[in-house]
Amino acid sequence: MSKIQIIGGGLAGCEAAWQAAQRGCTVELYEMKPTRFSPAHESELLAELVCSNSLRSNAQDSAVGLLKEEMRRFDSLIMRAAEATAVPAGAALAVDRQEFAAFVSQVVEEHPQIRVIREEVTSLPEQGCPVILATGPLTSEAMTAALVELTGEQHLAFYDAIAPIVAADSLDMDIIYQKSRWDDEGPGDYLNCPMSEEQYQNFIALLGSAQTVPLKSFEKAKYFEGCLPIEVMCERGVETLRFGPMKPVGLDHPKTGAKAHAVVQLRAENRAKTMYNLVGFQTKLTYPEQKRVFRTIPGLEQAEFVRLGSIHRNTFICAPELLNASLQMKKRPGLFLAGQLSGVEGYVESTAMGLLAGINAARLLTGKLMIPPPASTALGALIHHLTETEPMHFQPSNVNFGLFPPLQKKMRKRDRGQFRAKQALQLLQEWQQELEI
Repeated sequence: MSKIQIIGGGLAGCEAAWQAAQRGCTVELYEMKPTRFSPAHESELLAELVCSNSLRSNAQDSAVGLLKEEMRRFDSLIMRAAEATAVPAGAALAVDRQEFAAFVSQVVEEHPQIRVIREEVTSLPEQGCPVILATGPLTSEAMTAALVELTGEQHLAFYDAIAPIVAADSLDMDIIYQKSRWDDEGPGDYLNCPMSEEQYQNFIALLGSAQTVPLKSFEKAKYFEGCLPIEVMCERGVETLRFGPMKPVGLDHPKTGAKAHAVVQLRAENRAKTMYNLVGFQTKLTYPEQKRVFRTIPGLEQAEFVRLGSIHRNTFICAPELLNASLQMKKRPGLFLAGQLSGVEGYVESTAMGLLAGINAARLLTGKLMIPPPASTALGALIHHLTETEPMHFQPSNVNFGLFPPLQKKMRKRDRGQFRAKQALQLLQEWQQELEI
């Protein structure tokens, strides 16, 4: 029987399985948990979120918000799950990670066209049926070696950090106040820890001298700019954090009107709001140093850390050399790459590559033409980045309007996002009609 094999049960793998199965294809989804766990995974569930619980902005005039809307128009499973398990996060889409993973796991495991096989795959399957490799940023050494053997290329690696999570009942709410940036009408979805200039300077000094987890001898620090460890940002200058994750603008105290010198924001980690994530505080500090330094933040003096930050390696391929616009390996047609391994960064972007890989694998299996999305859509902009970037300068990227083709007419900056979104969704509709979806 013709089938599609998918290796990896994360966001991209589950989305790919859903898209292919919804098109009538038989799918075998391989997931190594619980036989083996990566250094960052703990749950046996599929689609486990190991970093933030936020899928970022929902606004359609933002690039990532537009990407979400495009995915919704393909009936994305991950978008369904996110909306069903959302927690308050202002204009962002954040989820209860346990409920989210449980939702995806149930849908995938109960789908009549999908068979979930709980075993580790250590080598690429023989050529035959379409295969989607979605093993993620922590791809095992064995599978990485198989890819190196296939491509003849050494893979690149960069290092990503996880932010700490604190228990809500350990926070000092006499100091912390509730407010979303620029939101003067409601209490807001974020908790805010205000700092005076003296407190900020003390925090910066402690952070700058704190001990970090050393890299192993074979590792090289190559951080993704969109997710720098807090201590690395601190090294760039005393004021860097005040213009980054600790920006106080728009966060005046709702009752007193007091303006803080810097603000640390906390975002709900689950629906019950029993846990909060330190926004933008991804870190590679040692565990004792995290507790020592972060407990100097006003309101966190007695914080109970439900999860401490950590460092982990992310592996990705040099996509412009190795992939074509259908996400197939140039050296092996029928082998698709999806997720962060393909060279994108972020939950939503990884899922989007799973969505496209699933659609394309289904079309390959059924003898249909694979047509790439228009470059002026968010999906198409990501594909263009993966396939048309100069290989020597290729780095993983979140979706952003800088990846889109230049606008053909001048307009005010504030109008560009709305214009791009309207144009993209029109082109998406035409592309869907071309695909006969």
